[in-house]
Amino acid sequence: MRISELSERSGIALATIKYYLREGLLPPGERTSPNQASYGEGHLRRLRLIRALIEVGGIPVATVADVLAAIDSPEMPLFHVLGVTQDSLSTPVPAAHDAEWDRAYDAVRAEMDRRGWDMKPSPQAVDTLTGVIVRLAQLGYRDWASTTLPTYFDSTRAVAENDVTAALSAGGRDDIIDAVVVLTVLGDTALAAIRRIAQAQVSLERLQNQETP
Repeated sequence: MRISELSERSGIALATIKYYLREGLLPPGERTSPNQASYGEGHLRRLRLIRALIEVGGIPVATVADVLAAIDSPEMPLFHVLGVTQDSLSTPVPAAHDAEWDRAYDAVRAEMDRRGWDMKPSPQAVDTLTGVIVRLAQLGYRDWASTTLPTYFDSTRAVAENDVTAALSAGGRDDIIDAVVVLTVLGDTALAAIRRIAQAQVSLERLQNQETP
């Protein structure tokens, strides 16, 4: 297909596609003349992935280039590609390495060790969670890690199982990464929304019971 058809089928503006080509995010098409190139279904899949990374994931173009380089590296195992993608979706949290940070980190490690989970594949997520625990402690919720954190770990395992199953059944590497981005970013939003719905329901039930004569 010509680039104009690629734009029409992908729903991405022609100027944006040309920008992706210039930045090396989208591989060039097959030259049919000095001024024209032909594009295929692979270009459509790559455009869908780029769109997911940038528009859904909110990832900077430079970081998208790193993710795509990992995807296109045949010697990089898929597990490591998924790790690069997950890291790109996380905002790095600088580790404080003080006593408060170490206590919070130890709490996270203890919960993961208890379940036999490996900390190495998700260092940024571990740091993010550690930072949350530190902030909660600073705000007066020092028991949160011991009272609530275990419940969070237990309740999200089933969600993660569903996410990974759906992603791995999506198809090729591009399709799997696309699914990881979409399911992670939109899944985070859905999970937060469902949590609020559940909080409202539990609050209603408990407060109604208290107010019933």
